[in-house]
Amino acid sequence: MSIVKQTKEKMDAALEHLKKDLNGIRTGQANPAMLDGIMVEVYGSQMRLKDVASINSPESRQLLISPFDSGIVGAIGKSIEKANLGFMPIVDGNAVRIKIPPMDESLRKEMVKLCHKRKEEGKVTLRNLRRDANEHVRKQKAAGDLPEDLMKKFEKEIQDLTDKYCKLADEMAAKKEKEISTI
Repeated sequence: MSIVKQTKEKMDAALEHLKKDLNGIRTGQANPAMLDGIMVEVYGSQMRLKDVASINSPESRQLLISPFDSGIVGAIGKSIEKANLGFMPIVDGNAVRIKIPPMDESLRKEMVKLCHKRKEEGKVTLRNLRRDANEHVRKQKAAGDLPEDLMKKFEKEIQDLTDKYCKLADEMAAKKEKEISTI
C-alpha cells in the first residue's frame, strides 16, 4: 500500500476522532452524544453508558436514558453526576431523565473556546501525520528505494491531503461553533 494511501486512512481516522470530540461538546440542545464518554460501574466492571442503556431526546432540552436492566438506574445516575457535565440526572422509576439547562453567554463562549481547542488539536494530529509520512518518503529516497521525482510527487500529494483535511476540520468546527452560538 502506498504511503499516500496509508496517510489518507490515518487522516480519515483523525478527522473521525475530531468529529466525535466535537459531538460531545454541549450546545443549547439535548444531544445523546453528550453522554458518549460516560462509563457506568455495572456487574463489577466499567461499561459505556450507551452499551447498557438507550439514550433518546424526547424534547429539545431533555435526555431520557432507559437502561436495558432496570436494576442499574441508580448506577447510571451516579455516573452522570460524577462526570460533572453541568446537569443533574433525575432517577424516574426505570429511567433517568436529564433536563438540559439553557446556556448563558459565558458558557457559550467557553464551549466555543473548547471547540476551537479541539479543532487545533485535530489539526496538530494531521500535521504530525504529514511529518511522519514525509520522513518515511525521505528515508525511502535516502535508502535508494525511491527516485527524487517520485519523492517530490509523494510529498506534494501528502501536503495536498493535509490541506484538504485541515480545511475539513475547520468546516466541522465552524459548524459546531454556529450550533453553540445559536440560541
